[in-house]
Amino acid sequence: MKFGFVKVAAATPYLHVADPLANSKEIIKLIKQANSYNVEVLVFPELCTTGYTCGELFLSNVILSSVNNALSDICKTTLGKKILVFVGSPVCTNNKLYSCAIALQNGKILGVVPKTFLPAYSEFYEARHFVSGNNIASEINICGQNCFFGTDIIFEAKNTKTLKIGVEICEDMFVPVPPSSRHVKAGASIILNLSASNELVGKSDYRKTLIKAQSGRLSCGYVYASAGTGESVSDIIFSGHRIIAENGEIIKESPLFETGLTITEIDTQKLDYERRRLNVFKTGVFNYKVIKFDFDANTTNLTRNISPLPFVPDDSNSLYNRAELILQMQSQALAQRLGFTNLNAVIGISGGLDSALALLVVLRSYKLLERDLEGIIAVTMPGPGTSKKTLENVYGMSESFEVKIKEISIIEALNKHLKDIGHDGNKNVSYENAQARERTQVLMDIANEQKGLVIGTGDLSENALGWCTYNGDHMSMYAINASIPKTLVKYLVSYEAKRVEKYEKVLTDILNTEISPELLPSKDGKILQKTEHIVGPYELCDFFLYYTVRFGQSPDKTLFLATKTFSKKYSKKEVKTYFVNFIERFFSNQFKRNCMPDSIKVGTVSLSPRGDWRMPTEASKEQWLKSLK
Repeated sequence: MKFGFVKVAAATPYLHVADPLANSKEIIKLIKQANSYNVEVLVFPELCTTGYTCGELFLSNVILSSVNNALSDICKTTLGKKILVFVGSPVCTNNKLYSCAIALQNGKILGVVPKTFLPAYSEFYEARHFVSGNNIASEINICGQNCFFGTDIIFEAKNTKTLKIGVEICEDMFVPVPPSSRHVKAGASIILNLSASNELVGKSDYRKTLIKAQSGRLSCGYVYASAGTGESVSDIIFSGHRIIAENGEIIKESPLFETGLTITEIDTQKLDYERRRLNVFKTGVFNYKVIKFDFDANTTNLTRNISPLPFVPDDSNSLYNRAELILQMQSQALAQRLGFTNLNAVIGISGGLDSALALLVVLRSYKLLERDLEGIIAVTMPGPGTSKKTLENVYGMSESFEVKIKEISIIEALNKHLKDIGHDGNKNVSYENAQARERTQVLMDIANEQKGLVIGTGDLSENALGWCTYNGDHMSMYAINASIPKTLVKYLVSYEAKRVEKYEKVLTDILNTEISPELLPSKDGKILQKTEHIVGPYELCDFFLYYTVRFGQSPDKTLFLATKTFSKKYSKKEVKTYFVNFIERFFSNQFKRNCMPDSIKVGTVSLSPRGDWRMPTEASKEQWLKSLK
C-alpha cells in the first residue's frame, strides 16, 4: 500500500479434524474473502489443513496423502492473485514430520518454514509426532513444486524496501529467545505467527502481553492467528484468538471463539523510522534465504483507526490512569527542584488552561513537601486585553484552591515603557510582546525579592508553534508543562476537576473559556484574540506535531492521515492550510526552543534541546513544504 501501509489479516477457519479436503474448502473460502478486501498478507493457524488435535492420526498415510491434495487445491486458488498466504500444515520429508508454515502466492509455493520449538509439557505432546526444524536449510518438493525449506527465511516484497516478513510458529513465541528476534536482526519488519494455542483462564491476556512486548521490543508488526472452533474438545478447547500488533500496541484483535478474518494495516514506514531512531537494530551475520514476492505499493485503502488525539488515550480508564501518572511526574519533579533549591514557587496566573494546570501541579508538590500553601507566590497581572471572564477564573481558583493570588496591574508600567521606547500606540507585535515581557519581569523580580522559583506554564504545543514571546512567557526557572501538548492539558485539567469536587466548578469554567493570550483589548467584555484562529486548531496542530516529530513522517503522509481522520470536521484544503502554517511556524521558531528552561520529559515527544530535539535554527523548511505540493 501507499505510504508503507500493508493490509494484513489473521484468519481462523472452521476446522474439521483429520479432514484436509474439508479444511481446504474453509481455507479457500477465507482466502477469497480476504482477497475481496484487498488483503495483501494473510495468515492461517498452525496445522489448519488437518487440525491441531489429530494425535496419532498425524502419522497416517491417509492424512499425509490428503494434505497434499488439500494444499494443491489451496495453491490453485491463489493463482492470479497477489495476496500472500501462509497456511499451517504438516509436511513429511525424509521420513520426518514437521509442523510448517507454507507460503503461497499466485499459484506458487514460495517457501516452507518448519516450527523450531516443540512443546512436550502439560497438555502438549508435539514431540511425539513432529521434529524440530532448527538449523534446517534445504530444498523440498511439495505439491510437485521445488521450494526452499528452513527456519531462516525472509519473504521480501519486490516493490518496497520496508516490507520483509519472518515466520515463527506458536511455541516459538513463548521461549526465552524467540526466532522472531533473529528474524528481525536479519531485516524482518513483520512477524507472522501461525498458532494453535489452547484457551485457559488468563491465557488470552498472557498471549497479548507477549505479543505486545515482542512487537515493541523488536519494533515490528506482529500478526497472530490461532486455531479455533472445530478442533477436538476431548481435553482442551481453542478460541481462535487473532491479534495484530505494531510497535508495542495491539491495533486489532478478534473476540474469542469466533471464526473468520481480522483485518487491518501495519505501517512499515513507521517501523522503519523507529528502528533508525533507536539505532540498535544492527544486522547480524545471518545466512538467511531471501525469497521475493510480488507486491503493489501504490494502492491505499486505509481501514485502521487513526486517533484524532494521538497524545490522549482513547478509553476513559487508560486516560484517568495516564492523567494521574503525568500529574505525579510533574509534581514529583517540581517538589524535587523546590526542595533542592529551598525556594518557593512563583507562578503567574492568567485564568487560562496552562496556568491552571501549573498551579494544580504546584499544589501537589507542596503537599509532597509538606509545605504550607501560604508559601505559594501566585500573581495575576491584568493588562489591556484581560477579560472579565479570565479574572473571574483567577479568583475562582484562589477560592477553590485556597491559595492567595496577588493582583499587580501591568497597564501603567506598560504604557510608560511603550512611551519610553517611542511606540506609536498601534496594537502591533511590540505592543503585545511588551506585555508578556513585563509580566515575566514582574515574576522574576518577585522571585529574587522573595526567594522564589518562577514556574513556567507554557505547553508543548506552544513550544512547537513558537506561540510565546521570546524572553517573555517563553522564559522561566522551571517549565513544568513544557512536554505536555495542549490537547492533553485539557484532559489533565478535566481529570482534576472530576477528582476533586471543590475544583470542579472553576476548572469547568476554565475549560469552557476560549484559548487566548489576551494581549489585545476585549470588546464589550468579549475576547477578540483567539489563539486557534491564528495558529490553527490545537487538535490539528498536535496531530501534525505527533507524526512529524515522533515518527519523522513525510508531510504528504501526515496530510493523508489527517484528512481521513478529520474528514467530518475540516476539508482537505483547510487541513493543508493549517499544516503549511504549522510547518512555517515550527521551522522559524527553533531559536526559541534552543534556550528552553529545564523541564522533564513526560511523553514520547519532547522538544528540549538537551533531550530529544536538536535542530539547527537555520534548517530549511522547503522540502517539507514541497512534500505538500
